[in-house]
Amino acid sequence: MLHRIFGIETEYGIFVEGAGAQDLVTETIGVVRSCPDPWVTGWNYRGEDPRRDLRGFTVSHLATNPDDAQFDDPSRPPIPMAEERSDRILANGARLYNDHGHPEYSTPECTRLRDLVAHDCAGERIVWDCARRYMQTTGRTVHIYKNNTDYHGASYGTHEGYLTLRSVPAESLIQGLIPFLATRQIFAGAGKVTADEGLYQISQRADFISVEAGVDTLHNRPLVNTRDEPHATPSRYRRLHVIVGDANMSRWATAMKVGTTSLVLALIEDGWTPPFRVRNPVAALKHVSRDRTLQWLVESENGRSLYAIDIQRAYLQEAQRRYLGSSEDTDWVLSEWDTVLTDLCEDLTVAGDRVDWIAKRTLLEQFMEAEKVGWDAPVMESLDLAYHDVDPEQGLFYGLEAAQAVRRIVSESAIEAARSCPPADTRASIRGLFVRRFPGAVRSVGWNGIAFRYNGEDFLFDMNSLVDGNLEPLTAELAEAATLEEWVAIIRRSRNEEPGTPHGD
Repeated sequence: MLHRIFGIETEYGIFVEGAGAQDLVTETIGVVRSCPDPWVTGWNYRGEDPRRDLRGFTVSHLATNPDDAQFDDPSRPPIPMAEERSDRILANGARLYNDHGHPEYSTPECTRLRDLVAHDCAGERIVWDCARRYMQTTGRTVHIYKNNTDYHGASYGTHEGYLTLRSVPAESLIQGLIPFLATRQIFAGAGKVTADEGLYQISQRADFISVEAGVDTLHNRPLVNTRDEPHATPSRYRRLHVIVGDANMSRWATAMKVGTTSLVLALIEDGWTPPFRVRNPVAALKHVSRDRTLQWLVESENGRSLYAIDIQRAYLQEAQRRYLGSSEDTDWVLSEWDTVLTDLCEDLTVAGDRVDWIAKRTLLEQFMEAEKVGWDAPVMESLDLAYHDVDPEQGLFYGLEAAQAVRRIVSESAIEAARSCPPADTRASIRGLFVRRFPGAVRSVGWNGIAFRYNGEDFLFDMNSLVDGNLEPLTAELAEAATLEEWVAIIRRSRNEEPGTPHGD
């Protein structure tokens, strides 16, 4: 994908038998702490400021969701952040932690779509393994869902991260993304039953978006998130933080969600501007999700009505013109993008082997026909959740996968390998290798560095610059090092430092 680094952070829904909403932080801590070895703890939060906006200012505070606040128990003593988060940095370069009562799995950084899909699938299995171990300890039933709503008014995110160039003006980035993100759900939506309205939507996340742009993620959620945490050299890069997307079970949808967005970012970085603007983008996002006719008409600023498919095709055609032949991943995305837009236009049922909302709708319609019920039946929301259940014996999606009714774009062996092995071509490979080889030396770990003890002194391996170039030779050399002393020598040599150069954090 034109050598872009990307990743996915998934907050999983959790239900614990006998536990209320006010107990989920404690229960999730228990699940996360059931993570099997190898891992280290000690996440480095220095340099992370969720209030900093890429438009050049810092907001005074973040919005709090009143629906969540009602479950706060003032009688409970506050939990120290390190204990509450219970971070687990894994040998595959990923991060697992408690985020507001949800197990969150952040994939390692990837540059290849199939690597990303394999690590996203590995996350499902790792989180489920944690839940199983917790059940064995407590004797209680735990359900884990890879979705975006608990059906009690709360939403939790599946966030995408993309390394982007800081040289692109913030307004160009926002305006270039808005029409795309407002309509991407037609092939990337996970589907949602809204029983009290007798409605099946194509997106789980759309109902929870309320503003065009901003840094918030828990309330007043934006269509374009403008949080500025680059996790790379700040003068050169931003990290685009996309929070509008659904949690996908479909492996194809995960790859396409990220692949198309990566190409749209390339267009924006190359100076391309979409030839239209959407009037009231948040309303458009919700309308596309809720449109019973599946026509998906969107009003432009000049008063013209545009089909969501045509908006997507405008991005596709420009990406085809500029990038066809750039890489295997790029060509795959361009071909699949073209095919799915055609299928959605001509016969969307054909896309049921790829698109989550269509695959799930087909399953649920079969049930409704057999049981003579409609979308307003309460049982339909339970079946919706069952599609996203990560228990391989219970999840409806896994049943489709076993029946070969949905596409598998990564092999079983690739998913199993991703549970323990990081991508070889990003700095995640160095992070994962260090976790496996020298866990006792770790003081803290972040996306952009490792702080550790060496010869009684603090050593910081700053990996900000390692988002550029080919890392595989350095990773291979570090993998051959037998001792921490050899590691330090290789790191210093890679940075052209003298052995006596002091280090600190």
